[in-house]
Amino acid sequence: MSRRHRPGPRTVVITGASAGIGRATARLFAAQGANVALLARGRTGLDAAAAEVEERGGRALVLPTDVADAEQVEAAARAAEDAFGPIDVWVNDAFSTVFAPFTEVDADEYRRATEVTYLGFVNGTRAALRRMLPRDAGAIVQVGSALGFRSVPLQSVYCGAKHAINGFTSSVRTELLHQGSRVAITVVQMPAVNTPQFDWVLSRLPKTPRPVAPVYQPEVAARAVLHAAAHPRRKQYYVGLSTVATILGNRVAPALLDRCLARTGYAAQQTDQRAEAHRPENLWQPADGPDGVDHGAHGVFDDSSHPHSPQAALARHPVLVAAASAAAGAAVGAVLGPVRRGRRGR
Repeated sequence: MSRRHRPGPRTVVITGASAGIGRATARLFAAQGANVALLARGRTGLDAAAAEVEERGGRALVLPTDVADAEQVEAAARAAEDAFGPIDVWVNDAFSTVFAPFTEVDADEYRRATEVTYLGFVNGTRAALRRMLPRDAGAIVQVGSALGFRSVPLQSVYCGAKHAINGFTSSVRTELLHQGSRVAITVVQMPAVNTPQFDWVLSRLPKTPRPVAPVYQPEVAARAVLHAAAHPRRKQYYVGLSTVATILGNRVAPALLDRCLARTGYAAQQTDQRAEAHRPENLWQPADGPDGVDHGAHGVFDDSSHPHSPQAALARHPVLVAAASAAAGAAVGAVLGPVRRGRRGR
């Protein structure tokens, strides 16, 4: 039975729900009255996220889960449906990474970050499809990144995983189209976002890591995820003008971007503060364990982060985009028309 014929609130599963984009997304779904299953490893952040969901009118289910473990993800999916009924939306957002030159990342670290960031999406997608396909209804939203198109130095683990997510998702999408399935899968390509990851990421940089400007608040990303879940038939959504510029720039002049990032990419991803000798890191264990600290949705870059993205807001209205494109095309034609006619006359 399709979602539009099934009464009651939606059931939403969010991985990486204890902080950052996942946390902000849970709040927005809760405001719509959704049942929200919250998946992450850290219990402190999950409990705090659950309290926010309940405060905003939703129902919450805390499910401590390591998304790199397919059996744990499957168990979480069963628990979500046992508590709330059929899953309508599955949001894959959990990730882990290492900030360091490739040659300074150990093999075990590389494998672990890839298992969380890439295979975590694979495991979540599998668990969702196992339940959505028999009902021929549901939406899967992958939280992607502009770095899944244009890699940067010091983030080979993350960039590789995000590239893989794009390829994996495209393959699954074509299989669903071949089957004539009404289950939809889409990717929301994100810009730099002010999340707590920069406080706990495993880093071997001499200074503390930071997102590359321009930086957006998690709520900007969350609004895009919410829209994608409601309109998942599009292949992908871009969030932030910087994302669009990065992807288009890489198509037009990838070699130029290589040289530019080789020159500026190291400094752009570090603050002026020297890294602490024993900073927390969450690659092998959550940074917010049972006795840990709730990090919330925001990182420490509030003062330099944008709360809105005009580009993302416009992208949620394709009719306006088409009208703007047509107007721009007409304007260009009006300018170039006399020039072309003049050239033909000569």
